[in-house]
Amino acid sequence: MRHSLPIAPQFYVTAPQPCPYLADRMERKLFTALQGDAAEQLNNSLSKQGFRRSQNVLYRPSCADCAACLSARIKVADFAPSKSQKRVLKRNSDLIRSASSPWATEAQYALFRDYLDSRHATGGMADMDLFEFAAMVEETPIRTRLIEYRSAHAEATVVDDPHEGLRAVSLTDVLDDGLSMVYSFFAPELMKSSVGTYLILDHIQIARELKLPYVYLGYWVPGSDKMGYKANFKGVEIYRDGGWETLSDPDDYDADTGPLAVAPIAEQVARIKLPGSEG
Repeated sequence: MRHSLPIAPQFYVTAPQPCPYLADRMERKLFTALQGDAAEQLNNSLSKQGFRRSQNVLYRPSCADCAACLSARIKVADFAPSKSQKRVLKRNSDLIRSASSPWATEAQYALFRDYLDSRHATGGMADMDLFEFAAMVEETPIRTRLIEYRSAHAEATVVDDPHEGLRAVSLTDVLDDGLSMVYSFFAPELMKSSVGTYLILDHIQIARELKLPYVYLGYWVPGSDKMGYKANFKGVEIYRDGGWETLSDPDDYDADTGPLAVAPIAEQVARIKLPGSEG
């Protein structure tokens, strides 16, 4: 099925498949190709409208009778760490950050495999090989950075260390109004130190250093335990009904939506604002 705006790009809809967040539901995505000279502007514009990037595709949930997935971002100016988040910063204070161009390495892939085998052994990426991993990292038509974290106490030159001292990695897009955390992974043993939360906290710091107002987190899904942590950050905004709003009490959001809560695909596409038409 294809729907198109009066000018490029063209938008498509995926076939329904089992939802990875909520049991007994089917997901469907609205997507478009991210390519050409205007890729940067398109990514900036659609990210502000709830879209996410995966390689050279921009997508947004467009399920037939469910609107539970809500794009989430942190407004940096409104963020202040909680007591527990301050403890997370302290527990991970030995991690040293470095940033580079998006170029995949075998050490990254080894860490990625350990992460998947520990946390997402049956997920959609479970069978991803080195070449597919390299495509995920390197196939980007926009400004993307690979942010690596190593322990200050790790011996990165140890011969038998397949990770070469790597402890965590984040593939991060640089938008005109913020950082978008495309995908992150880390050593499984760091779960006890809440390193996933630490990566978000550190991206907030990077955004401050770059004077960027937002950190985009992907989707928050009420009713999904695996996505619940995103509501724990002060200053979170969600994209709903065509605009961003401050997240209130997470318990006030209902994942049980019906078909009348979801606009037809053609209407959704017609509402999308392309670069240069946001005014």
